[in-house]
Amino acid sequence: MTKPKASAQGDAHPKESIELLIDGAGCASCVGKIEAALQAVPGVATAQMNFAQRTVTVTGYAAPKALLRAIEQAGYTGRVSEADGDDAILTEKEVTERAYYRKLVREMVVALALGVPLMIYGLFGGDMMVNTPRAQLAWLLVGILTLGVMATSGRHFYLGAWQSFRNHTANMDTLIALGTGTAWLYSMVVVLVPQSVPEMARHVYFEATAMIIGLINLGLALELKARGKTSAAIKRLVGLAPKTARVIRDHQERDIPIEQVLQGDILRVRPGEKVPVDGEILEGGTSIDESMLTGEPMPVEKGIGDDVVAGSINKTGSVLFRATRVGKDTALAQIIQMVKRAQNSKPPIGRLADRIAAYFVPTVMIIAVVSALFWLNFGPSPIVAYAMVSATTVLIIACPCALGLATPMSVMVGVGKAAEAGVLIRNGAALQTAAKITAMILDKTGTITQGAPRVTDILASEGFEQDQVLRLAATLESGSEHPLALAILDSARESGLEPGKVSHFDAITGQGVQAEVEGKTLLLGNERLMRDRGIALEGAVERGQGLAAEAKTPIYFAVDQKLAAIIAVADPIKADSVAAIRRLQQSGIRVVMLTGDNRATAQAVARQAGITEYFAEVMPEDKSAKVQELQGQGEIVGMTGDGINDAPALAMANVGFAIGTGTDVAIESSDVTLMRGSLHGLADAIAVSRATLRNIKQNLFGAFIYNVAGIPIAAGILYPFLGLLLSPVIAGAAMAFSSVTVVTNANRLRLFKAQEH
Repeated sequence: MTKPKASAQGDAHPKESIELLIDGAGCASCVGKIEAALQAVPGVATAQMNFAQRTVTVTGYAAPKALLRAIEQAGYTGRVSEADGDDAILTEKEVTERAYYRKLVREMVVALALGVPLMIYGLFGGDMMVNTPRAQLAWLLVGILTLGVMATSGRHFYLGAWQSFRNHTANMDTLIALGTGTAWLYSMVVVLVPQSVPEMARHVYFEATAMIIGLINLGLALELKARGKTSAAIKRLVGLAPKTARVIRDHQERDIPIEQVLQGDILRVRPGEKVPVDGEILEGGTSIDESMLTGEPMPVEKGIGDDVVAGSINKTGSVLFRATRVGKDTALAQIIQMVKRAQNSKPPIGRLADRIAAYFVPTVMIIAVVSALFWLNFGPSPIVAYAMVSATTVLIIACPCALGLATPMSVMVGVGKAAEAGVLIRNGAALQTAAKITAMILDKTGTITQGAPRVTDILASEGFEQDQVLRLAATLESGSEHPLALAILDSARESGLEPGKVSHFDAITGQGVQAEVEGKTLLLGNERLMRDRGIALEGAVERGQGLAAEAKTPIYFAVDQKLAAIIAVADPIKADSVAAIRRLQQSGIRVVMLTGDNRATAQAVARQAGITEYFAEVMPEDKSAKVQELQGQGEIVGMTGDGINDAPALAMANVGFAIGTGTDVAIESSDVTLMRGSLHGLADAIAVSRATLRNIKQNLFGAFIYNVAGIPIAAGILYPFLGLLLSPVIAGAAMAFSSVTVVTNANRLRLFKAQEH
C-alpha cells in the first residue's frame, strides 16, 4: 500500500490508501473499536484491520493526522508507514517486528528471573505466608522487586489498560492489568498490614504477578515469531520483482533502477534474467518460466508480438521488448495488491468472531466480579484469598487473544498458499463461499476447450500424403482470415511446411474456396461444394459424419477434381480438463457445461469431458439466468468462464472463477482468478478454500472451547468436587500458549498440497 501525498492543508488525495501500523491492539475486541474509530473520521471510505499483522489499510481522503488522532482517542497508538513500495513496507515491518520481539524476550527474561525462583520456592515447601516481622521484611523486598517487574516488563499492559479506561473501553490489557494488579495489591496489603487480613489468608501472590507477566510476554514473542511465517507468500511475490532493468536509450544499453522505467521504453532481457516490467516482444525469441504467475512449471515459448510479464524468468534467448505496463500497473504488482487485499479481508465467519470478542471482555469482567462475590459469600476460609485468586484467574484465562487470531492467521496462509498455485482469491468471503460450492458451471469454449480451432485429423485419400495435403491446403488458405483457415495455417507452420504461391483465388459464399496452386486446381470446403463441382465422395460423407459426432468440423479437400483428404478442425479439449473435471465430481460437486455452440457439438464435448449435464445454444444474456436457475434449486453455484459474454454470469454466481488467460472484463467480474488456463487451478482453489475454512473452524473451536471451558474452572466450579482451584500462573501460561497453538495450527496450512489426479 502506498502513502498518499499530503497537501499543504494536510488533506490526502482522494481514494488513496494509507497503511497504518498499530501498537497496543491486544485482542479481537480491539479490531472493531479501531475500525469503527477510523470509519467515523470524515473522508474515510474504508478501514480494514489485519489483526494478525497489526496493520490497518485506510482508503479515502482523510488526513493522516486525523486518522492517528482517532486511533489515540480509541485507546491505541499508531503511525503511518513511511515506506514507499511493497518491498520497503515489508522490510520496515520486519525491522519493527524484530525490535519488538527482542523487547518482549528481554521483558520475559526479567519477569521470569523473579517469578521462577519464587514459584520453585513455593513448590518445594517454602513459606509463602506473612506471620513474622522477618517474613514481612523479606516479602516487602520481593514486593518492591515485583513492582519493578510490573513497571518494566508489564508496563505496556498497564499503559494499554489505562488508555482503554480513559476511552471507556476494555481489552486484553485491561484483563491482565486487573488480574496481576489485584494479586500484587492484595499481597502488599498482607505485607504492610497483615493484621487486617485473617491469619489463614496471609498468603502472598507476588510469584503469580511476575510469572503471568513473564509467560504472557513469552506467548506474545512466540506468536510474533510464528506470525512472521504467514506473510511468506507476499515476501516471495515481492521478491520476484527485479531491482534494475536494462533499457535502451540514445542507442545505448544501460542498467537503471526499476522505478525509472517508463511506459514505451525499449528493454533487453538476457538468458537467466527476470523480466523487469510487462511488455511486448519486438525482436528475438525465447522460452520464459511464468510459474510465479500461473503455477505452471513448463516454460512458455515466446516470439515477436507475444506478451511478457514482470517477475517471469527468461530461460534461453535474448529479446528486446517494449514496456507496456510499469510500476503498479504490472500484472505482478496487481497480483501482490490482490493477495494483500484478500489477506486483510474477513470472511463472514471471521466477522462473527470479531463481534463476539467485542462483547467478550466486558462479560469476562462481570464474571470475575460475580465469581469473587460468590467466594466472599459462600467460600471457605480464607475467603478473601480465594475470592482474589478466582477473580484473577478468570481475568487472565479469558483473554481472547486466540479468538482474534483464529481467522486472520488462516486467511493469510490460505490466500498465500492459493497464490503460490496460481490462484488469486479476491476476498475472504469468496474464500469461505468457495469451500461450500455444490454446483459448478463451466463455459465450454476457452474453459474446457483450448478456445481456438486446430487441425485434429487429416484423412488422406489413396495417392496423397498428409504433409502434401496440409501444405497445399495452407497455400490455398494463406490469404484468408477465417478461423478454420488460420487453424490449417498454424498446423502447417508447426509441421515446418512453407506455403507456396496461389493464383486465381475465389471464395465461394457458404461453401468454401477455390484457387490454382502449382498448376493444380484446388477446392476446399463443405460437402455441398464437392457435390456442386462433381467431386466423387464415395464413403467420405460417412467418415465426415463420424468426425462431426466427435465435435469436429470436416473440411473436404480436392485436387484436380479428385478428393484428396478430409481435414478435421476442432476446438480440442485441454489436455487436463477431463482429469480436473473428475476431481471436481469426486469432491461432490455437480458439474454443468454451458455453451452457445450447437447441440451435437455440445453433446460430443460433454461426453469427452465426462459431463452428463449440459446446456447448448445458450445466448450470452441467458448464462446468468442459468446461474439463477441452479441457485433456485438450492445450489451454491460457482461459474467459470473466460470471455466478455461470461461476465454477467460470473457476477451473478455465488463465486465467479475467471480463467486468467481470458479477458480483463471476465477477470474483473470474478471473485477468483485462475492464472493458468488449466481447470486443475479451479479444483486447487476449491481444495485450498476447504482446507482454509476447516483450519479456521479448528482455530475458532479451539479458542471458544478454551475460553468456555477455562472460565468456569478458573471461577472454581471444580473446587466443591475435587478441591481444585486453578492457579493464576497456570491460567497465564495457558492463555499465552493458546495463541501460539492457533498460530501454529494456521501455519500447518503451509504444508497443504492439492492433489492432481
